[in-house]
Amino acid sequence: MPRTIVITGASDGIGAASARQLTDAGEQVVVVGRNPEKTAKVARQLGVPSHVADYSDLSQVRDLAAVLLDTYPRIDVLANNAGGVFGERTVTKDGYELTFQVNHLGGFLLTNLLLDRLIESRASIVQTSSFAARGFSRFDIDDLQGENRFSATTAYGNGKLANVLFTKEINRRFGDDGLNAVAFHPGAIASGFAAASTGPWRFMYTNPLAARLLTSTEVGGARLTWLALGKPGVDWQPGQFYSNNRPSKTSRVADDPLIAQRLWDESAEMVGL
Repeated sequence: MPRTIVITGASDGIGAASARQLTDAGEQVVVVGRNPEKTAKVARQLGVPSHVADYSDLSQVRDLAAVLLDTYPRIDVLANNAGGVFGERTVTKDGYELTFQVNHLGGFLLTNLLLDRLIESRASIVQTSSFAARGFSRFDIDDLQGENRFSATTAYGNGKLANVLFTKEINRRFGDDGLNAVAFHPGAIASGFAAASTGPWRFMYTNPLAARLLTSTEVGGARLTWLALGKPGVDWQPGQFYSNNRPSKTSRVADDPLIAQRLWDESAEMVGL
């Protein structure tokens, strides 16, 4: 029987690639994206349902959760894949720094709003993180919004580290209830995810010459697909960070359970849970 797999950030890049791969594997894929036209196009090509939500507006995440709960009696896999790197420090209408909100708070809110359904389904939660969590983060639990010190690169690294901390805390809180979460690095992907950024990030991901050195979206998507199709505890270990389908190192901060707990608690307060 096909499983229901919800993939956010699936209007292009590795999300769209994985959606194609999982559909070909016979799964029931649900495509979620920020751009209505691109999201609809991917869904139409695959013959699957789609929904739109822009994570820079948390009210749209709440609306998305309500629709998913109303439409899908089971959610077997939630792939929190939406994210991006941006330019100058920007505060959203919700009052939070854009990079932190899009890369962490949006997925955190969606997961929590779907929590009962995910537990009922004994679901897997797959988080798209990055080696940036180790290489670029300067994680300060007292400055999650980058008010004291900000750069686009550090903010992105911090957001990706938050994904790993969130993964570990899901397993600590709900592993005994049947939830299994995992984070992964898809590779330096030749996609448009840095289109809203400036400087070296934008050049690296949009310059045609530089793009030749990057990993294809099909390969990056296959890493998400492998986790989505895999069996927790057999094919991959819950709470771990993967690269190239193997356990990998990430920031030492990710191993601090007190930081993970505090990030959860502060995130919950931010989104009103």
